[in-house]
Amino acid sequence: MSTDKTVTAPVDTELRSDPPVTDRLMRADQDRSGIKGAVHTDLHHDSAIKHVTGRAEYCDDIAEPAGTLHAYLGLSTRAHARIRDLDLEAVRSAPGVVGVLTAKDIPGVNDVSPTGLNDEPVLADGKVEFWGQPIFAVIAETRDAARRAAKRASVSYEDLPHVLEPDAAREADMPYVTPPLTLKRGEAVSAMENAAHRIKGRMRVGGQDHLYLEGHIAFAIPGEDEDVIVHSSTQHPSEAQHMVAHVLGVPSNAVTVNVRRMGGGFGGKETQMNLFCAVAAVAAKKWNRAVKIRPDRDDDMSATGKRHDFVIDYEVGFDDTGRIQAVTGEFAARCGFSADLSGPVTDRALFHADNAYYYPDVLLNSHPMKTNTVSNTAFRGFGGPQGVIAAERIMEEIAYHRGVDSLEIRKRNFYGEDGRDVTPYHQTVEDNIAPRIVSELEQSADYQARRQAVLDWNAKGGIVRKGIALTPVKFGISFTATWYNQAGALLHIYSDGSIHLNHGGTEMGQGLNTKVAQVVADELQVDIDKIKITKTTTEKVPNTSATAASSGSDLNGMAARDAAIQIKDRLTAFAAERWQTEAAKVRFVANAVQIGDETVPFADFIREAYMARVQLSAAGFYKTPKIHWDRATGKGRPFYYFAYGAACSEVSVDTLTGEYRVERTDILHDVGRSLNPVIDKGQVEGAFIQGMGWLTTEELWWDDKGQLRTHAPSTYKIPLASDRPRVFNVALADWSENREQTIKRSKAVGEPPFMLGISVFEALSHAVASVADYSVCPRLDAPATPERVLMAIERLKG
Repeated sequence: MSTDKTVTAPVDTELRSDPPVTDRLMRADQDRSGIKGAVHTDLHHDSAIKHVTGRAEYCDDIAEPAGTLHAYLGLSTRAHARIRDLDLEAVRSAPGVVGVLTAKDIPGVNDVSPTGLNDEPVLADGKVEFWGQPIFAVIAETRDAARRAAKRASVSYEDLPHVLEPDAAREADMPYVTPPLTLKRGEAVSAMENAAHRIKGRMRVGGQDHLYLEGHIAFAIPGEDEDVIVHSSTQHPSEAQHMVAHVLGVPSNAVTVNVRRMGGGFGGKETQMNLFCAVAAVAAKKWNRAVKIRPDRDDDMSATGKRHDFVIDYEVGFDDTGRIQAVTGEFAARCGFSADLSGPVTDRALFHADNAYYYPDVLLNSHPMKTNTVSNTAFRGFGGPQGVIAAERIMEEIAYHRGVDSLEIRKRNFYGEDGRDVTPYHQTVEDNIAPRIVSELEQSADYQARRQAVLDWNAKGGIVRKGIALTPVKFGISFTATWYNQAGALLHIYSDGSIHLNHGGTEMGQGLNTKVAQVVADELQVDIDKIKITKTTTEKVPNTSATAASSGSDLNGMAARDAAIQIKDRLTAFAAERWQTEAAKVRFVANAVQIGDETVPFADFIREAYMARVQLSAAGFYKTPKIHWDRATGKGRPFYYFAYGAACSEVSVDTLTGEYRVERTDILHDVGRSLNPVIDKGQVEGAFIQGMGWLTTEELWWDDKGQLRTHAPSTYKIPLASDRPRVFNVALADWSENREQTIKRSKAVGEPPFMLGISVFEALSHAVASVADYSVCPRLDAPATPERVLMAIERLKG
């Protein structure tokens, strides 16, 4: 999940690491033979066995101190209303209740807005702006008592008009929750007028709930003076720290936030956890007892944000060959009642509205609309998928108009040379390997023969129609809020040679801790089982960025390597002095240090260094070089590099019911020189399935009163094991190596493959189009549920 925050800051010029750090980190790799768990090798996730045996400890598994209290939220039952009366006497008198928190009980500022706009109260004060907004919190001796008591509140409302949909919000002249963005290059309007062919269209793209296995939870333990420790399932410990301090009215140094691991995050635990951390901390300090808050899944889904829904209006002008001449796009998003991360999410949708294609003249506008729904937030891809799917719809429109295979249209519009290498935000695409990725997948997936087989099958008529599509992805890597592209790490080597590593990233199942440990093992040439990574905590590494934007390994891996190199340099200098030799003759080899002709076991060497009073601890740091972004002008280099991939999917559709299944998917994805191929492959597989779910089965639905009705697994369908492609081939582009100096020349993997699920959506469109002999691009909105597929078929038949 990716994130950037919209805050007031000076326009950043090109940033580079400080020279000493740069010099350290740009050293060449060394021989890693004989090291268990070295980089570029398969190694299972460090907690994999604990995951499958149930021994992995999460926030809810922490032993509760005697006297622990439990909190539960009371939620609004109106989409937009003034609170005329809030009667909580029945709540306070309920069995086991210790007390109730309302807005007036907040000691500091009643706000957990991540952008500092003061538009997201912890507890509603006088007015509610979405169904499910927290109004009060019950504090009781048990969770069950708190949950039951919360239902006893009596709230009377004065209803106000509400708006739910982004296009309806535009028509109603609702305000933006955050300033919009315009990306412009050339003169799109005049180029459109002069184009040989023009197509206009509108596409609705649904949202998505994170539906992680572990829901939101926070556990606060009060300390002396102003201190409080908060254990939480959050992707952004430093932000949770600042938000708790803000709500308590204390400095950040009074708040410690700890995260051992999360049972899934996907962006939903980047800002949404702030609410729960704040409530737990306020209650803990008020009653001076530990407090835990864990909502039921229904309330969790109702009260927390999701992927943004979009309504996209596009127009494309193109020549007789299908090559694009101009593109315009209006991207309206359902943002919810407050800004949250909607500014950078809608920005990133525009950043990826080109996907892998060159638009000679382009004009793109975002419309982050205020709606009376829960405030939407980060989700894997962070707006990028909504931009990419618009680009793919444009390719399909041109292909059906010209009667050409959509893959051929994609190829004709790829970024290339001769000036066809500048994005709508004026960054030059320097590392374009999309054509090679697509070409190799086209061959390995046997696309041409299979497409002809699909056409032959459909030509026979019949109830079941087939479809096939091959779609690429180009995804920019970096936070576009430049200041978030930094990380820290703390590394200790103890006198027995064991190593303790802490970094600012959070582990949510993606294998970040394993990869970072591999980096340190490689640098110090020790087996990975010598390294222990402990919980992420604001006590050890301050001012961390969220583990998001697919940057966890890029940033924290580099910071950890920097710390290892600092210690290694000290040890090298010590060895040269102690053994009276040149530093160049000191080499770290497999679990030992070679000094001239003598080889000393690593643990023995460390013991000698300790006795000689060598500092065996270091704080590492890294900031991404080269990036800069000026939002006011819509120009810059917001991304350090791009990750690429492609997927080919084939589907079968029942034209009588709209039901379908994915017969086969082939994926070739670019992760640069992988730190851990088996973990990266797992990330590609999971991202594809999650992206497929977003576009096929996962439907969010609000009734006309503004209540979310898909608020539990019983009404919200994520992909099951049975929904996976019947044949599923996933490969990494093992020839790829990042041209930028990233950690060991790897590339990010968390978000880019999510968009490969678009291949399933376009394959469904291809099958639907067959009922009209491929003469019309189907108006298929996402998610393409069986109902929507059937309606699209009937429209083409009619």
